[in-house]
Amino acid sequence: MNSLTEQIMPNVVLTCLQTAKFKTGCLSINLLTPLNRETASKNALIPMVLVRGTATLPDMAAISARLDSLYGARIKPVVRKKGEIQVIGLYADFADDAFIPEERNILEHITELMGEMLLMPKTRGGLLLKEYVESEREKLLELIRGRINDKRGYSIQRLFELMCSMEDYSTDKLGSETDAESITANELTRHYHDTLAVSPIEVFYCGSSEPSRVKAAVKAALASLTRSDEEPDLGTDIRMNSLEENPRYFEDELQITQGKLAIGFRLGECMDEPNAAAIRVFNSVFGGSVTSKLFMNVREKLSLCYFASSFVDMHKGILAVSSGIEFDKYDDALSEILSQLETVKNGDISEHELSSSKSSIASDYRTIEDSPGALEDFYLNQALIGPACSPSELAALAEDITLEEVVQIAKGVECDAIYFLRGAKEEDS
Repeated sequence: MNSLTEQIMPNVVLTCLQTAKFKTGCLSINLLTPLNRETASKNALIPMVLVRGTATLPDMAAISARLDSLYGARIKPVVRKKGEIQVIGLYADFADDAFIPEERNILEHITELMGEMLLMPKTRGGLLLKEYVESEREKLLELIRGRINDKRGYSIQRLFELMCSMEDYSTDKLGSETDAESITANELTRHYHDTLAVSPIEVFYCGSSEPSRVKAAVKAALASLTRSDEEPDLGTDIRMNSLEENPRYFEDELQITQGKLAIGFRLGECMDEPNAAAIRVFNSVFGGSVTSKLFMNVREKLSLCYFASSFVDMHKGILAVSSGIEFDKYDDALSEILSQLETVKNGDISEHELSSSKSSIASDYRTIEDSPGALEDFYLNQALIGPACSPSELAALAEDITLEEVVQIAKGVECDAIYFLRGAKEEDS
């Protein structure tokens, strides 16, 4: 695979990954916007409305017919949270021209359609269609309200809301129900134009086409894009240490039969010059794999939980543990999870644990190269936080991580907040 990254227009960067490995190509156009409570829901709604209709393809039936004519290509709205940056845009997957029997220029047609969706949505009187805005707003509200149905994900969401309450990171990528409910077509149209004018744009392509061809297609599709001299303040505030000397405790009650314990940590000094491979190996040793301390001890050996795992957000410098427990095992489970972190800090890591974790992370990195979608997300992360490495290069780095590097990262980790979602107490009759 050959990758090329180039600024092709003011504040528009194209990353082109040329490969003949896949029968389908992918193209994404991503607007980078600051994540905050005031605009998150409006930002999330924009791409949902854009895919409803364009100036020449006014409804979903017309768009669907057009995509069917392009060998069943698909375009979907995308909303992502990368630290304190909200990424909104369009993602397309389509038959690669190298595997089409006749000359069809699928790439150019898809790029043109995505450009039209982005820059020339269906309007009436200069405003985004009221019926499209209201319809998609209801879908957005359903997604926001439905988050509580996944109790595991909901507990992590609540942990971050409470742990980072004074930081933009506390904002969900879809925003809040209250903010979403009040969005009007007038308001969304203004916000759409403002966002389009100032947001840096990251374009990613994966497929067999030459970079020069991709560049020409993207520039043609975005030719009518107008940019403002104003640039948004993009970036993520990485806090090295916990907010208070002792961890903060939070608790909610719901009608549930299994408690959800979520613990948030700051990764600490390793975020000064983060070594992504080493941080991920540390996380794998602690709780990010089936050979980890949390899985083998807290879950398997001591049976203190139904599940226990950890993950890291490299954008924000946060480590989080998610576990499902019986309500009366809260104290034991919490104590043991924190104890397992101490064993990593003390270097009590077997050769098997370390080698298994390195192999697991190396395999995860190499697996990225088997999917255009995974590659797209990987290179978007690279654009935001680096390092400028391929998945295979990071895999090789992971295999060389030492015990000392893992311990050094662990020693800087601080517990910041503990959240417990317990069952609601029955009221006395």
